[in-house]
Amino acid sequence: MASYTIIGFAIFLGALFVGGGIIASMLLAFRTPHSSNKVQAYECAEDPVGDARIRFKVSYYLFALLFLIFDIESLFLFPCVKIFRTVATQATALSPAFLLGELSVFILILFTGLIYVWKKGVLRWE
Repeated sequence: MASYTIIGFAIFLGALFVGGGIIASMLLAFRTPHSSNKVQAYECAEDPVGDARIRFKVSYYLFALLFLIFDIESLFLFPCVKIFRTVATQATALSPAFLLGELSVFILILFTGLIYVWKKGVLRWE
């Protein structure tokens, strides 16, 4: 029963925090009922220029997506190398040669994907 009390108290505090923020914003908000500035987009204190609905090339999105994929996959290398170092220095059931093979396959897959994307011309910035 004590755990339910803690959960209920946490929910109450969360609702109080959210409700307090909403009430504070309603009390402190700047009110201009009929102003053209009210419906205008705010962007770093600069007046907006042009239409907001412009077209971007799909290659920009592909470039960003590929960057995220390779960045996240390269981050996976750090824990793998740490595990490899631990296995290489201690006597465990896994052999260092097996882990080196696994790491080599992982890096080979990364480089194969990079070469494929490179050959397709996605990395060409125009």
